[in-house]
Amino acid sequence: MKYELYSMDWDLKEELKDCLVAAAPYGGPIALLRNCWRKEKAASVRPVLEIYSASGMPLASLLWKSGPVVALGWSAEEELLCVQEDGAVLVYGLHGDFRRHFSMGNEVLQNRVLDARIFHTEFGSGVAILTGAYRFTLSANVGDLKLRRMPEVPETPAGLAPGVSSFLQMAVSFTYRHLALFTDTGYIWMGTASLKEKLCEFNCNIRAPPKQMVWCSRPRSKERAVVVAWERRLMVVGNAPESIQFVLDEDSYLVPELDGVRIFSRNTHEFLHEVPVASEEIFKIASMAPGALLLEAQKEYETSPLPLPKHPWKESQKADEYLREIQELGQLIQAVQQCIEAAGHEHQPDMQKSLLRAASFGKCFLDRFPPDSFVRMCQDLRVLNAIRDYHIGIPLTYTQYPCVWHEGVYNWAWLVLRRLYPLAIQICEYLRLPEVQGVSRILAHWACYKARAWDMRVQQKDVSDEDVARAINQKLGDTPGVSYSDIAARAYGCGRTELAIKLLEYEPRSGEQVPLLLKMKRSKLALSKAIESGDTDLVFTVLLYLKNELNRGDFFMTLRNQPMALSLYRQFCKHQELDTLKDLYNQDDNHQELGSFHIRASYAAEERIEGRVAALQTAADAFYKAKNEFAAKATEDQMRLLRLQRRLEDELGGRFLDLSLHDTVTTLILGGHNKRAEQLARDFRIPDKRLWWLKLAALADLEDWEELEKFSKSKKSPIGYLPFVEICMKHHNKHEAKKYTSRVGPEQKVKALLLVGDVAQAADVAIEHRNETELSLVLSHCTGATDGTIADKIQRARAQVQKK
Repeated sequence: MKYELYSMDWDLKEELKDCLVAAAPYGGPIALLRNCWRKEKAASVRPVLEIYSASGMPLASLLWKSGPVVALGWSAEEELLCVQEDGAVLVYGLHGDFRRHFSMGNEVLQNRVLDARIFHTEFGSGVAILTGAYRFTLSANVGDLKLRRMPEVPETPAGLAPGVSSFLQMAVSFTYRHLALFTDTGYIWMGTASLKEKLCEFNCNIRAPPKQMVWCSRPRSKERAVVVAWERRLMVVGNAPESIQFVLDEDSYLVPELDGVRIFSRNTHEFLHEVPVASEEIFKIASMAPGALLLEAQKEYETSPLPLPKHPWKESQKADEYLREIQELGQLIQAVQQCIEAAGHEHQPDMQKSLLRAASFGKCFLDRFPPDSFVRMCQDLRVLNAIRDYHIGIPLTYTQYPCVWHEGVYNWAWLVLRRLYPLAIQICEYLRLPEVQGVSRILAHWACYKARAWDMRVQQKDVSDEDVARAINQKLGDTPGVSYSDIAARAYGCGRTELAIKLLEYEPRSGEQVPLLLKMKRSKLALSKAIESGDTDLVFTVLLYLKNELNRGDFFMTLRNQPMALSLYRQFCKHQELDTLKDLYNQDDNHQELGSFHIRASYAAEERIEGRVAALQTAADAFYKAKNEFAAKATEDQMRLLRLQRRLEDELGGRFLDLSLHDTVTTLILGGHNKRAEQLARDFRIPDKRLWWLKLAALADLEDWEELEKFSKSKKSPIGYLPFVEICMKHHNKHEAKKYTSRVGPEQKVKALLLVGDVAQAADVAIEHRNETELSLVLSHCTGATDGTIADKIQRARAQVQKK
């Protein structure tokens, strides 16, 4: 069956036979390029590459300025691939915008291209080339170019008729599984693509080479068929002994589809396909199929006089008869299903409506007919009719529709490629697609188009980048699923840097803003955005980028204007780059921090005492410049201590270096060098109390009790004598501790006596002092019957104190 899709109204400047032609499957666009590189054609003027919709609406036109083209083809993403004679492949968008180019290798360049084909697989869109050396080179995916050289083709296909010396035409099926060959004897051989199995052979009795030969898929019967076109004849051949022939009024081009063949010429665009089962059952002559009877019943009902309210169908006798016949055979459900299915395969909306009305009429007489199929068909047909419109020009069939439909993505994607954004949004809203999957993504595509359109400056000379960004934001707002950073990236990719920056102002995620700003070399703005975000990792990312991009002086000046970034970078340098940290302090004249830096460096980096002292001297000078005399004096004292410790090591042996002042004194005492310890205390002005504490602890650690007693009697203790009692008890020497209890002052005597376990005497002293706190303390140490008398005594004393 062949019916007209469109009446073509394109203004072709050349005949189709003089052009390279490429038409995308699934009702895709048509590309034409005058083949001025043929030997018999003189290339007087440059050819024009023209792109049309399937209905003949012009989409793009551009003057071809590159080399000779051998073949054109469309990728699955509807990008036009132009294969040149030198093996270069130029890729253009649907509207003629140049995308990219690639080469098919040196071998192809040297041997030139004889012929080429674009094909589609599950891996993507590929290119196959026949070189001048009659070898095949291909890439299965132009998006990930990997060239392969194919093996030699078998000489003779299986089961070929005798007498064949050459093949004049070749056709590969839509699924690439089968192959058809037109021989010089007028036979058409059909078999598997491997040439090892023959399916059938047909003698068309025409030896003239056909202009074109393509496979015609037959989804209904699953039979193979090939469509062959000559100048004015079209022949459909297959397993049957007879062929179907049509007369061609003008030059035509064949486009194989999933379920048929599209045929377009200068004036018409037709579709040749196998009649679906449901359509054949309903529309064949004198059909008694349930769907045909239901359609007639509905027509009779519509043309009958006004019916009675209770039995509306009974006013039409024929409608009643048809319905009764269907119901008696129990085929009413089948009739409704046939009408619904046939409506899907109809191209004309009037016939679709007629069949759907018949299906709806039949449903009225069914108690439980699921409405899903009917509703779904109505939805699908509304979408299909919208995109089949002449001004849209996508003649998708109902059979092809599920193959390119995945949650509505391909429907609106095709419309987006053609910049038909309003229709795409209407379809998404009609199908109730989630906003993130539908409308949001369409708006994002629209915004990217606006951002990257080079001709916008020409069309909108008075519109600034800020106005364009504001217009995009007003349209998109906070639409979920829309990324302003993606739109800005598209704008930057087209050279519109200022527009990209304006668009990034509307991006709420700093993590998306900053990387793009760095890519655009707007590092200072990126640093400000990172600081505003409060994300330290993001700030560090920008800082490391700036460090690599700027010279040291500019980098430090940038940091000086950003206190937070400067602080974070200092923290980084403290752990990773100490020399850079010193340079930062020097540039800022931060002598306080510089002094601290040299002190840390003196211990972290220097092992020699001379280098350490030198670093400390530098630190002291820095502290003086910072007017921090305390830190400077402390640093100088540390230098003196280091020199003294080195001298002590040389004279006395042992380990003194890096000890604190107190530890140095303690070490000298423990070594029996009391005079040196006292001299060191005087040199560094250690207070007497601190010196006594150090000597007390050291002598106790040595358990030199005799020397400790002498030390206690050397002069009056500035720390009292309770510490002597405590240190002796700490070392479990009660005997020595009792020697000092008598010398403890009155205010601490009770505590000292309790420490040595003399509760009775402690009680007497507390009673004598009439101190309730001391009495309570002694009472808490009374235990058992042995201290019962003492406890009674203290209780009476407490009572007397409380009375007063």
